[in-house]
Amino acid sequence: MSALDFLVELGTEELPPKALAKLAEAFCTGIEKGLKDAGLDFVKAQAYAAPRRLAVLVEQLATQQPDRSINLDGPPMQAAFDAEGEPTQAALGFARKCGVDLAEIDRSGPKLKFSRTIEGQPAAQLLPGIVEASLNDLPIPKRMRWAARKEEFVRPTQWLVMLFGEQVIDCEILAQRAGRESRGHRFHSPGQVHISKPSSYLEDLRGAHVIADFAERRELIAKRVEQLAAEQNGTAIVPPALLDEVTALVEWPVPLVCSFEERFLEVPQEALITTMQDNQKYFCLLDANGKLLPRFITVANIESKDPAQIVAGNEKVVRPRLTDAEFFFKQDKKQKLDSFNERLKNVVFQAQLGTVFDKAERVSRLAGLIAERTGGDKQRAARAGLLCKCDLATEMVGEFPEMQGVAGYYYALNDGEPQDVALALNEQYMPRGAGGELPSTLTGAAVAVADKLDTLVGIFGIGMLPTGSKDPYALRRAALGVLRILIEKQLDLDLVEAVNFAIGQFGAQVKSAGLADQVLEFIFDRLRARYEDEGVDVAAYLSVRAVQPGSALDFDQRVQAVQAFRTLPEAEALAAANKRVSNLLSKFEAKLPEAVEPRWFDNATEFSLYSAIQQAEQAVQPLAAARQYREALERLAHLRGPVDAFFEAVLVNAEDASVRANRYALLARLRGLFLGVADISALG
Repeated sequence: MSALDFLVELGTEELPPKALAKLAEAFCTGIEKGLKDAGLDFVKAQAYAAPRRLAVLVEQLATQQPDRSINLDGPPMQAAFDAEGEPTQAALGFARKCGVDLAEIDRSGPKLKFSRTIEGQPAAQLLPGIVEASLNDLPIPKRMRWAARKEEFVRPTQWLVMLFGEQVIDCEILAQRAGRESRGHRFHSPGQVHISKPSSYLEDLRGAHVIADFAERRELIAKRVEQLAAEQNGTAIVPPALLDEVTALVEWPVPLVCSFEERFLEVPQEALITTMQDNQKYFCLLDANGKLLPRFITVANIESKDPAQIVAGNEKVVRPRLTDAEFFFKQDKKQKLDSFNERLKNVVFQAQLGTVFDKAERVSRLAGLIAERTGGDKQRAARAGLLCKCDLATEMVGEFPEMQGVAGYYYALNDGEPQDVALALNEQYMPRGAGGELPSTLTGAAVAVADKLDTLVGIFGIGMLPTGSKDPYALRRAALGVLRILIEKQLDLDLVEAVNFAIGQFGAQVKSAGLADQVLEFIFDRLRARYEDEGVDVAAYLSVRAVQPGSALDFDQRVQAVQAFRTLPEAEALAAANKRVSNLLSKFEAKLPEAVEPRWFDNATEFSLYSAIQQAEQAVQPLAAARQYREALERLAHLRGPVDAFFEAVLVNAEDASVRANRYALLARLRGLFLGVADISALG
């Protein structure tokens, strides 16, 4: 079957830069789907996108749709016709579905049947519908109309190219009649660009100062920015999202180095970087020590004969932005950081839970407790907690919300606060996302955990639990943050104590009955997904969850030990034995004896198991107390032989009540040994 290349390009007014790459990908995906649904074979499809165009090039697309056979089964004969042989509604409905009269339906079998061969159509006739369907399905939140037309799209359309081979496909889509005339660069080559054939698309446009390949423009910008930064003895900050956005803003990228006055470097560099990236789409430069250089790189959309004019224009535009940041910084420094708490007494954190200042006071007290329990400095953690929300009331954060925490750090240093207290004001928000950076100081860790626990307890305490995808207070993220800090920084905090302390601070503002259990369950539930991501078997998690350790670090140490235990050859048999013991003990209705009495033994295997348990207790209990859980479980693996022998030789439910009770006491002692680490019956 013959095949030709196919090109579609829709020209528009400038498309939304943050959405351009996604729109191009969706356009291509929609066309691929349409071609596959139509049974049209092709080698590959490639998306292209620039500020004023979306395009897809399909290589070696079949020119003819293959013939297709349709075979439909209808209702059984007895349901299709009544006793008089008249067709029922079921038969008539099946005929309508097939688009034919009932006389054309096959009645020779037990069911009505319809078969037809549909002759394939030329691809050229199908392509307009496929393209239109793909455009209609693009992820566009809000479509617009233009002029007096009824058509809707993300931006007004300007032209349409549709070539199949060297022939134009005659159609009209989104108010544009298809042709072969594209448009060049708005300034360098504003006229029409003749596209001779699909395969020449990129080069035809390149000759008109348009690089239509998004990936090519992105790579060109990234490489040139890197080169220019190196020439300035710096390194460019190139966030992927910013690089994508800049790529979507230009058709012919020309990166240029600009500068600003060095006096602005006295302002926190995070504020300068934020305003230059977010508002001006500039790439900032850092020196070898990570300090901001008074340089930035802009990407022009024109190859100017006098680039100095473009540089000067950008330097003129950025100056007021940096001046604003400088002004806010100087204004805020006129008063001590802790004085901003006065403003926060009038800012509501949550209607039922009081003001932001109330929260800071709670965080301060809780952070002091956490620092004391984890080897930190109680006074400094409490001080950091009291200051932790102050910068929310500053002019800097009011103008640059991304500076919360960072601004507090600089203002605290300016006031002479200790380094770890200043750092904690930023570290309280860590980790800021999945895999995000953790606090570097014990003071910061204490404030971060305190802030998150206070939010969890408060919001749970007024019944605003997260549901489904709705989690307005980011409680899941808060719980994960607490776990990551405690586990990865090896902080042994009793969460039961910390949560109860947090509840006590709220007093009558929250419903305290059952609240601690609810919050702790929510926190430890988050560990399940974490372990699944790490490849830890869910059974290992459940075995530890059953014994309810209160420390996240302790919980993790037990899980890692159980995961290692599962690889031992004795593990499966011991897990099964523990399950059997657990089931037996759950059915024992009498009171268990306080001690095992060897005088009631009447089988050698009982003596052997009892002796093995005593030896294991002496070896394992110190190991478990030292949290050497892996070594403890490895030692308990030696019990497999005595346990197996006991169950083979002994009937636990002996007729003699004393013998029976003594055997249950022996099994309870055995189970207690394992429960010192985890309930390994969950592994069976």
